[in-house]
Amino acid sequence: MLCHANMYNYSVQGGQDIMSMMGQLMKPKKTEITDKLRTEINKVVTRYIDLGHAELIPGVLFIDEVHMLDIECFTYLNRALESPISPIVILASNRGVCQVKGTPDLVSAHGVPPDLLNRLLIVPTTPYNEGEVKSIVQMRTRTEGVEVNDAAVELLAKEGVRISLRYALQLLAPAQVLAKVRCGGAGNVRIEEGDVREAEELFIDVGRSRKIVAEGGKGFI
Repeated sequence: MLCHANMYNYSVQGGQDIMSMMGQLMKPKKTEITDKLRTEINKVVTRYIDLGHAELIPGVLFIDEVHMLDIECFTYLNRALESPISPIVILASNRGVCQVKGTPDLVSAHGVPPDLLNRLLIVPTTPYNEGEVKSIVQMRTRTEGVEVNDAAVELLAKEGVRISLRYALQLLAPAQVLAKVRCGGAGNVRIEEGDVREAEELFIDVGRSRKIVAEGGKGFI
């Protein structure tokens, strides 16, 4: 789930004057930006924009796992969203209905307070299919400069759908090490299907780990 809103922050062209003013207002050896200093800077920025001496360039703030924020953080966000010089904010969460942190009994969708949730545009997400996972794996191998044959890519794509995309991508590093061992540490090596299967045997996924714990839980501390 992706939520889209506006949040307090800004970027202004011609920022040398702003930094100069900050240097004049801030006392020597004091680095904390106080509310008074922030208010004064906002006034100067607004005046420069009104006079045409500066241009507001909104940015983008991405907050992942937004359900981890507590009620005080959400209160600040609600207040900050009112600023006319705030950039776009994208909130991401994979939670359903859960308790808002910092409250005794407030339960809401995605762990976001209802008053903030009502102000957001919600973008639904769907799981990747095998073709999409295959494309992502191929892009990752090109980015990391890893040689992988077609059979290994197909296997990684299937495991990405069956288990998770993250697990499939994490198999690339150990599979490459195993491929180098198989080739005797030669120069450029190519990951083959057998290397991926061996890496799966050495590094289990969450599902298999959960099964091991459930079957032999008494053997763990």
